[in-house]
Amino acid sequence: MSDPNTAVIDHPEAWRQNLRGEHDALLRGPRPAWWWTGLPPADCPGRQPDGRLTAQPAPNLAASRRAQVRAAFDNGWTLTELLFAALQGEEAFYRPPYHHLRHPMIFYYCHPAALYINKLRVAGLIDAPLNPWFERLFETGVDEMRWDDMSKNEMLWPSFAEAHTYRQQVYAVVAQLIDSHPDLADGHAPITMSHPLWALFMGFDHERIHLETSSVLIRELPLDLVARPAGWPALHPDAGAERGFPPQAGRDYPQPRLLDIPSSRRRLGKPVDWPSFGWDNEYGERSVDVQAFRVEDQLVSNGAFLEFIQAGGYLEPRWWTDAGWAWRGFRNSKWPCFWVPDGPAGLHRYRLRTLFETIPMPWNWPAEVNAHEAMAYCAWRSHRDGQPCRLPTEAEHNALRDPAWADTDPPSRLDGATLGREAGWNSQLAHGSPWPVDAGTPAACGARDVFGNVWQWLGDDFNPLPGSKVHPYYDDFSTPCYDGQHQMMLGGSWIACGDEASVWARFHFRPHFFQHAGFRVVQAAHDGGVVKLGGADAGRQVYEDARIVDEYMLLHHGSGTDQMPWLAGPADATGFPQRCAGWLLDGAARLGSGTARALDIGCAVGGASFELARGFDTVLGVDLSRAFIDAAEALQKEGRRDYFRRDEGDLGETLTARIDPAIDRQRVSFRQADACSLPAELVDFDAVLLANLLCRLPSPKSLLGRLGGPRGLVKVGGLVALFSPYSWLAQFTPQEAWLGGYRGGDGAPVRSAEALKAFMAAEGFALRREDEVPLVIREHARKYQFIVTHGMLWQRES
Repeated sequence: MSDPNTAVIDHPEAWRQNLRGEHDALLRGPRPAWWWTGLPPADCPGRQPDGRLTAQPAPNLAASRRAQVRAAFDNGWTLTELLFAALQGEEAFYRPPYHHLRHPMIFYYCHPAALYINKLRVAGLIDAPLNPWFERLFETGVDEMRWDDMSKNEMLWPSFAEAHTYRQQVYAVVAQLIDSHPDLADGHAPITMSHPLWALFMGFDHERIHLETSSVLIRELPLDLVARPAGWPALHPDAGAERGFPPQAGRDYPQPRLLDIPSSRRRLGKPVDWPSFGWDNEYGERSVDVQAFRVEDQLVSNGAFLEFIQAGGYLEPRWWTDAGWAWRGFRNSKWPCFWVPDGPAGLHRYRLRTLFETIPMPWNWPAEVNAHEAMAYCAWRSHRDGQPCRLPTEAEHNALRDPAWADTDPPSRLDGATLGREAGWNSQLAHGSPWPVDAGTPAACGARDVFGNVWQWLGDDFNPLPGSKVHPYYDDFSTPCYDGQHQMMLGGSWIACGDEASVWARFHFRPHFFQHAGFRVVQAAHDGGVVKLGGADAGRQVYEDARIVDEYMLLHHGSGTDQMPWLAGPADATGFPQRCAGWLLDGAARLGSGTARALDIGCAVGGASFELARGFDTVLGVDLSRAFIDAAEALQKEGRRDYFRRDEGDLGETLTARIDPAIDRQRVSFRQADACSLPAELVDFDAVLLANLLCRLPSPKSLLGRLGGPRGLVKVGGLVALFSPYSWLAQFTPQEAWLGGYRGGDGAPVRSAEALKAFMAAEGFALRREDEVPLVIREHARKYQFIVTHGMLWQRES
């Protein structure tokens, strides 16, 4: 097995060290029998008479028999391996995507399998890990902060043989669980979200999500690294139709028709007793009065989007949001991602990249774009048409649906082939591609592709429904994305399977991300009841505010008298970041724990990070806030940065933060990252600092669980300094994820300090120091936050 301590390789195109050469020939051409770690496609449920595989519906958790559950598992498992059979040679598994924002395919080959084991363990359905190293390495995917967050592909990954063996082992464990668990016997009681087997069906649906996201990554690989696998659903027959050039509306793509949708009242949210697995964000309830609006009866086609390109849409900043224009400039985008130029610039002749090939541009298929592009198109249409155009809202999407769908949920009853044939929905692999925007069966309102074909971007931020709760088996699935930085999408795509194909699905991505996603246009003078997170719902967005950055600049870099000028005030509470760093500097000297590498998680504007550089060779500061990281990087580069100390109202004084010249700033670097989903390459630090952070995380245990164990953040013998006031607020952390501050099932109070001590001890850490550590945050000259954090220094023993 590869050395688990070999974490990062550091040279240009470092990923190429993963190309060992030993399996390259085996990974080319049609896959032989050894490839399939579960059932081969010929023996798999979902196989159609033409030999192609389609997706089975999600199991009915109130009535499915053991054989049906096993069939659903085998169908999802084999579909994954059928998709990965498209990869040709080792390079296809290890080459990062062109944008460097995601892991290479080897990660996604093992990630669904690792999640099965981890969640079955959390639910108590299995007792021990299969491969602790793999189950840490492949546990957490990537949610890149921005389009330029590209530090993810320096890993030395396991060999393909190791990954293949692991999948064999996981398949055997899951299959044995299904075949033997007594609660899957005929006549079993309904499996609800409180049942341990909920974790099994979570694994089913998680694998189906990654079937879709992996297909997008494969679509982004060079064509010579992929080949269409036998048994994969064929492109829609329209892919072979003759295409005119230049394309003409009405001939090569249909003209949309505006539908008048009357006002209505809609209830959003999946009933808790609906007999299928669902993700936490689907539950809860919101009743909405939807105003009347006009909407196009079809998705925006490639032909319609070409009109935007020909009108100079990618060259006009006035159509784009600031973030969208910055993305477009960074990528130098001039057309959608999957369009391939087929002639000189300005001719506007294109082909379309599908999963495994390029085809003549189907102008009548939906335009697949990211949310930035969709919003820019709507802004241009508003100008062109002289009417306000925008993306639909979640409430308006619900208003397009037939009421009967809430009672029947067709994808939960029909496999993909039947769904396409009988319901007219291009979903669950009814086809291996989108179909024309006028091919689907219209809803009663006249709108086509309300579900299926491609996901549909909405104007809403991803948001929780009132009454929704996180699930203890996966407490960081949705909550980290309720941040105002993730945009909602509904409807599912041609490859959406299981829960994501259902009428209850609510999904999201960052607006720069590409999925099999398009959009339709709404025409209305009102905002449709759009949900934008702000105020009490803003959560972590608060740390992007310029005023907060100034407060933290003062907290981290201001003088003691600027932080607390009053003689009667707590002068010993100033310099908090430096005092926290001092715990690790003193601890390293006293305990001999090493001074090579330190990690400051939740570094804010870097006060503790720079202080750690007095004693550690390299220091990495990470924070979710882009504004904080920008400020810290300015200090690292220039050694100084101005900020505003507020005294009263808008009055105050501009001060300059300066890094002590005795500190070698070259030892310090900063990176935007989510503390609940830290990059896999961050391992084996001598010291890790978590200062005033835990109670601002949506899933504190996700971070705490990364500290120890295989590929832990902290090396054996290394130190962790934790400081927290345990100020739990639902605004930041769902109550179900609090470490303490509530009463348990027996009515006894659960205290955070005791819970944290028990957790750390169980993870192999020993408490070396404990104290009360005050801090003060100045808001203005007469208002201060005085906080007393609980400080603990831990050393990893095992």
